[in-house]
Amino acid sequence: MGKMSSWGCLMVMVIALSLQENSVDAEDPYRFFTWNVTYGDIYPLGVKQQGILINGQFPGPSIECVTNDNLIVNVFNSLDEPFLLSWNGVEQRRNSWQDGVWGTNCPIPPGSNFTYVMQVKDQIGSFFYFPSLAFHKAAGGFGSINIASRSVIPVPFPPPAGEYTILAGDWFKQNHTALKGTLDDGHELPFPDGILINGRGSNGYTFTVDQGKTYRFRITNVGLTTSLNFRIQGHKMVLAEIEGTHTEQNTYDSLDIHLGQSYSVLVTADQPAKDYYIVFSTRFTSQVITSTSILHYGNSAESVSGPPPGGPTTEIDWSLNQARSLRRNLTASGPRPNPQGSYHYGLINTTRTIRLANSAPIINGKQRYAVNSVSFNPADTPLKLADYFQIQGVFTLGSIPDTPTGSGAYLQTSVMAADFRAFVELVFENPEDTVQSWHIDGHHFFVVGMDGGQWTPASRLAYNLRDTISRSTVQVYPKSWTALYIPLDNVGMWNIRSQNWARQYLGQQLYLRVYSPANSWRDEAPIPGNALLCGRALGH
Repeated sequence: MGKMSSWGCLMVMVIALSLQENSVDAEDPYRFFTWNVTYGDIYPLGVKQQGILINGQFPGPSIECVTNDNLIVNVFNSLDEPFLLSWNGVEQRRNSWQDGVWGTNCPIPPGSNFTYVMQVKDQIGSFFYFPSLAFHKAAGGFGSINIASRSVIPVPFPPPAGEYTILAGDWFKQNHTALKGTLDDGHELPFPDGILINGRGSNGYTFTVDQGKTYRFRITNVGLTTSLNFRIQGHKMVLAEIEGTHTEQNTYDSLDIHLGQSYSVLVTADQPAKDYYIVFSTRFTSQVITSTSILHYGNSAESVSGPPPGGPTTEIDWSLNQARSLRRNLTASGPRPNPQGSYHYGLINTTRTIRLANSAPIINGKQRYAVNSVSFNPADTPLKLADYFQIQGVFTLGSIPDTPTGSGAYLQTSVMAADFRAFVELVFENPEDTVQSWHIDGHHFFVVGMDGGQWTPASRLAYNLRDTISRSTVQVYPKSWTALYIPLDNVGMWNIRSQNWARQYLGQQLYLRVYSPANSWRDEAPIPGNALLCGRALGH
């Protein structure tokens, strides 16, 4: 017994020192998680597959936390290959050491573990985690992250009677290794086989509600390649939050949710007591896949009937108009007491314009994807470590241009330099005929405009500079552009990537090195004492 308690004391001391080292605010609560990552058989579409489970669960456990909580996640890798988790939408303030992508972290070797030490500083909202290496995301290993407001901060809607989290996404019957092999051979992925809702196929999941009460549904598209439309038979949805922004509470019949995006809606069970379909269907696809779950009234005596309600299929203007209707609630508090409208993003002068155009080149006879003609080629050492230890030859700043060049595509470890506290206009340009979804780690951005055709400086005349939402994942429609204002207020090495997992895997990503010459702990936390070293960082 004495031995155990002294071991426990030692562990607490080690973690406390680690937290101190990462300058996590000791005033804020700690939440401890121990996760064992394993392979396991799953049958989501009725076919046996090799899944990636966390503590035996698919999807993985949900992280329920509160603004400013310290999250201590000890991940044991029981797979036979290296593994990393990343935290989509968690900003990792001053702490890209914890971001969990190949550009920032060495993988956790098989049979080993790594403890992530992070703080959800000044954040609220709905996010998710996922495995970032190889093509593991196609096997599972993902789960939700829900950050509640602190009790002293008012929330702009009455407390719901209950909350449900929905992780939905397209799914393939092939194992992740086979899908990765297809991409490695230079081919495109096949069409998905189905849509999973919380890890199950059609009608595998039931959400129970009491008549007359209102519920919050947090919905994330954790899929690999496909935008989804979400709707509930016979019910309206009131939009409440998007990736940490409280929204104007507009009412929708259905919502388009693109890859990697998260939305919260309020649904009132105000219909006759029976069962209703919850429907997800693919958007902008040649054939439409639909998957359903059940909204079950507790006093229902009648099961679902008739066909599930239809939704939009290939209509782009419908989706664009809905996207433009998403507005920030200017009077609501965000993670802090001050109203969201008190940050006047539209009055700040931008210091730089970056234009990023996606493309789908063939390089060396294989299908690749690129940004400004550069198809990302991972280095042998995480870029963050190479930067910190000043290891030459791993990457070059400026290895990707600020604007599309139209030149032939090539492979490169693309890193763009940026200044801490710059306020940047970033335009995603999509000349292709497929919808794109883009994510920026470590930051949120203001979606000031989107439209069809080619972006020009005159496009700025139509920007929303008053009440657009801020978020971390945004869509770009076919042959269209999306413009953002982004405060680069977080020092570190940050991944900008396609949320289409095949495109990301085959090069549609880059890193943004946000640099402060001060080299101060005020701007960036020191390297964690437990940081894994690999590649050319070994021995440093």
